[in-house]
Amino acid sequence: MWEYTDRVMDHFENPRNVGVVARIDGEGQVGSLSCGDALRLTIQVDKEKDVIEDAKFQTFGCASAIASSSALTEMIKGKSLDQALSLTNQDIADFLGGLPREKMHCSVMGQEALEAAVANYRGLPSRSARGDVVCQCFGVTSEEIERVVRTNRLTTVEEITQYTKAGGGCGKCQPQLEAILDRVLHKKPGNGSDEPAKAAPRLTALKRIKLIEEVIGTQIAPALMRDGGDIELVDVDGNEVVVALKGSCSSCPASKRTLADFVTERLRALVDPQIVVREQRP
Repeated sequence: MWEYTDRVMDHFENPRNVGVVARIDGEGQVGSLSCGDALRLTIQVDKEKDVIEDAKFQTFGCASAIASSSALTEMIKGKSLDQALSLTNQDIADFLGGLPREKMHCSVMGQEALEAAVANYRGLPSRSARGDVVCQCFGVTSEEIERVVRTNRLTTVEEITQYTKAGGGCGKCQPQLEAILDRVLHKKPGNGSDEPAKAAPRLTALKRIKLIEEVIGTQIAPALMRDGGDIELVDVDGNEVVVALKGSCSSCPASKRTLADFVTERLRALVDPQIVVREQRP
């Protein structure tokens, strides 16, 4: 039997904000019924102030899942979207007075649902839609695992399972979890050494530009096109990448966030972490 704090039990027995908001501006769904935990978060946004007016949830899961979802909605109402996105799964757990380590995946699920809902509102792909699926049993991607390891400073595969459920099913993905853990901790894969891994070969200027073009053409532009937008690579000068937003993106009030939250993030993850993206103005 898990030991829950009084606050966890309060949010479990008297959950706040259950249901669906009156006007769904953003929606995030994470987990699945087959995995034992599922969460749907809907948000209503004051579009002039960029503030979350209301948030409600529907969840299937244990006491920790219900309490984490209830706490999340209380924490984000009245906050700007950027303030809400700054919340971590640890913030949710702390709000509840702590969660058993074996139940920390419930707080992670809440954070991911929020990110998915905001991404949905902004017309961007969610984090959970990126990366290769590592754990087939629970549908956990490499990017989700890496983010949780970094954010929570995890050091063992057991902790990864506690925070994401990855590796808690058939166990076949555990070697991949170990490899991800080694990579994030800057260790050489498989040898248990604390010696930093060798840096990746430096790209030539031409190969760098070609890679930037490929990422924009195959990953960024298609996502923007789904909502009537587009993007064009204008120039590359060292670490500075100049782009022009087209279509609906060119006049969208959230264009700066599109550049910061999606375009810059993708290029830094797939090309170079030092990249700075600038928009060309007419």
